Amino acid sequence: MIQFRNVGIIGRLGSQQVIDTVFRLKQFLAEKNLHVMLEESIAEAISEHDMQVASYSLMGESCDLAIVVGGDGSVLGAARELAPYNIPLLGINRGNLGFLTDIKPDELEAQITEVLEGRYIVEERFLLTAHSYHNDQSTGCADALNDVVLHAGQSARMIEFEIFLDGQFISSQRADGLIISTPTGSTAYALSAGGPIMHPKLDAIVVVPMYPHTLSSRPIVVDARSELKIVISPNIDIHPQVSCDAQNHLYCAPGDVITVRKNRHKVKLLHLLDYNYYEICRNKLGWGSRLGREHD
Repeated sequence: MIQFRNVGIIGRLGSQQVIDTVFRLKQFLAEKNLHVMLEESIAEAISEHDMQVASYSLMGESCDLAIVVGGDGSVLGAARELAPYNIPLLGINRGNLGFLTDIKPDELEAQITEVLEGRYIVEERFLLTAHSYHNDQSTGCADALNDVVLHAGQSARMIEFEIFLDGQFISSQRADGLIISTPTGSTAYALSAGGPIMHPKLDAIVVVPMYPHTLSSRPIVVDARSELKIVISPNIDIHPQVSCDAQNHLYCAPGDVITVRKNRHKVKLLHLLDYNYYEICRNKLGWGSRLGREHD
């Protein structure tokens, strides 16, 4: 059990509900005699507070726990920033779906007390790192907890590209793009494109073509220790983009190469003891309850 003494608070911008929850959380943690640090971007949105303001790097170096107030997107951003520091994340759901944010705002005090007293589960999730190259020269790098997506940007035209796995040619594609997803991201964009749902404990990556030009193109699941390489055709006349978690973008040209591999850092997520991944899927995705029962 980790002894939590210094707690960082990260919040989604543009929401009064988030700000209200941040203040409520801060008061609760102060009553527990914990030192509280507020991430600097949300601090700028709050007019008056007495919390220490910290960058992600200072928070990573100083905190034992980071609590994210917002939706899954907020957790994705915090995970990318804090993964190198190996501090656990706990999410308070102020978003829509809430696959990564377990704590209910109206039960904040009781549920966070359970965590502070050591009644929690630690779950590790891996990230992906995407690199782009032009004429063998690196042009960009970005991380993703959910997915790396090759797409046409502002253009409505298809992209032609080749896919390699550990140096072996897999296929050539004419499609709107390609989604390379972790198990965490398998319930996000990859799911809407026809990809499978993968349990977070799987050490695997799913590769999902987006609206491919041939009906024989199907998602494939590969070992997460593999390196994927995407070679963009030099014969196209558009400049595709690579988006990581839909937040960080790499800009490519015809003939460019993108590599995607597992990041050496992992994200630690804390869950309450009654955490059940399949129950979350049932609730969020509208799966049916058990036969003969009104409620599951």
